[in-house]
Amino acid sequence: MAQSSAKQASAKQQQHPSTAHASAKQGPTKQAPNKQEPVKQESAAESGPPSAAITPATPPIPARATRPWVPRAAGWLCYLVGMFDILSALFPRVRHLESVNKYGHLVPGLQVNPYAIAASLIVGMLLVSLAHALRRRKHRAWMGVVALLGASIAVHMFRKEPSGGIVLYLVFLILLIVYREEFYALSDPRSRWRAIWTFWAMLVADVGLGLILVSARGDRIIGGASLFDRVDHVVLGLAGITGPMHFRGDNYGDYVYFSLFGLGLLTVLVTLYLFLRPAEPAARLTPAQETEIRALLTRHGRRDSLGYFALRRDKSVLFSPTGKAAIAYRVVSGVMLASGDPIGDPEAWPGAIRAFMDRAERYAWIPAVMGCSEQAGEIWHREAGMDALELGDEAVVEVADFSLEGRPMRNVRQMVHRIERQGYSCQVRRLRDISPDEVVRIRRLATDGRSTETERGFSMALGRFGDPADGECVVVTATKDDEIRAVLDFVPWGQDGLSLDLMRRDRSADPGLNELMIVAALREAPALGVARISLNFAVFRSALERGERLGAGPVLRRWRGLLVFLSRWFQIESLYRFNAKFRPVWEPRFVAFRQTRDLPRIALAALEAEAFLVLPSLLRRGPRDEPDVASLRTY
Repeated sequence: MAQSSAKQASAKQQQHPSTAHASAKQGPTKQAPNKQEPVKQESAAESGPPSAAITPATPPIPARATRPWVPRAAGWLCYLVGMFDILSALFPRVRHLESVNKYGHLVPGLQVNPYAIAASLIVGMLLVSLAHALRRRKHRAWMGVVALLGASIAVHMFRKEPSGGIVLYLVFLILLIVYREEFYALSDPRSRWRAIWTFWAMLVADVGLGLILVSARGDRIIGGASLFDRVDHVVLGLAGITGPMHFRGDNYGDYVYFSLFGLGLLTVLVTLYLFLRPAEPAARLTPAQETEIRALLTRHGRRDSLGYFALRRDKSVLFSPTGKAAIAYRVVSGVMLASGDPIGDPEAWPGAIRAFMDRAERYAWIPAVMGCSEQAGEIWHREAGMDALELGDEAVVEVADFSLEGRPMRNVRQMVHRIERQGYSCQVRRLRDISPDEVVRIRRLATDGRSTETERGFSMALGRFGDPADGECVVVTATKDDEIRAVLDFVPWGQDGLSLDLMRRDRSADPGLNELMIVAALREAPALGVARISLNFAVFRSALERGERLGAGPVLRRWRGLLVFLSRWFQIESLYRFNAKFRPVWEPRFVAFRQTRDLPRIALAALEAEAFLVLPSLLRRGPRDEPDVASLRTY
């Protein structure tokens, strides 16, 4: 009995891997889009202690005074010093300016000695490369800048140069050491040795290519050169220093010099990138976490139509300290990307949000939220200082209000009748009621019917079909001559709602099948106990609608024109037009972000997460689980 209790406690500990870390430091818009329930922050008195001890996945961030000016100032100073070193090395006139002659002794690397010039160039490029990471509080960047400053000071002291030549570096070094606690963000722990091995592999390749380069035109070598001289020339050239070899013709000598220096620069930059790149853990939803998420959805799943998509198994989750709320996310290219609203009790959302922001701060990830509701956006703004932009609208059809009668529905009515006369019929069933053999056939159709080789979906797609754990999903199939020609898959939205996950059809099937299947789902909804159905998401829907109205301003018209132009490659206008056929209620969705300058990077991360942007295999972090079936529910 004692052993069983211990096992249960241990399993409970693993269900919330990050809540101790959090403690250390889209409300119900579907029910009433214009009314928002007040959300109270959970307190220990109201919620009580957690049901079990929590084991953190990472140690908590130690309490520290926030000095946001320190990393910003250090980053700018690092950038300015590095740029000045680069300019002084590349442009001799900079070293001879009157102001430089007067104050240049304060900046090391301004001597005319070619070795000093090369050292100035290398140090400058390294400092510029480290400036951004230093501004983001990266601990490895701090270590690199401290090492560069210390080495530069030691070299200048060894050469017995005037003391003024190390003043700026010495002051900068002292400030970095004094405020060292401000640079705590972690990098990818796996990249340390990878960066070292990559550096040595590229260095060996550079030397080999350099030897081929300097030996390819032997007739241009003045006075000949031994193998040692050639290796010496290549190694010095990689560092930007002119070697002992001389070539006939200034152009060829410059060609060799800049080629070697370019190889050396590429090696340094690639090594720095690997050494400083942010951690990107493999997103995995454990069985214990999935059980907890399903329990939260059972109690609070009616609040958000995107809640069930948190069960994608290529997402990670963070729980609030009490375990009453959770946030599903994935780290993509240094962006910690959450999807939809937090899962669970809104009173516990602030705790989950703080855990999310603490994790992002620890690894210097950029926090962002895709597709949150207005109520959730306000809580993100209040708890995390995030701003929000309207991303688009979700089409929600109320079953009780839907009818094919009337002039506005004439287009859909005619299309449904036409496709029915062609011999198509629909079946609407729960997934648990479909035989395994038929599930296999539907999965094959869904795979063959997608428009790209890569499965798409992240925020509004489950990423699988036919899993026994998803037995409550509703599947609509369209058949003709006993052959399945199209399929829709809906995931549960609370106890009385459905949310579209998958929309696929045979490429040779007749147009209009999607309208037929949606109408069939709406007709069978009362028998399934379904009161509302969420359809596709229409990105920038309000701009498309307002831009075509009489009196729209020139800016809005141009913005709509751009969206229509982009619709040639992305489903923007077509999804809006398709959804509008069913007279839905439009529910706005937002993207939440912390700083405006992060929006381009967030947009690229979202495109990568949704698989609209697929990186080459050489640039990917590592293998990821490919979902069986993704959704056509795209931006």
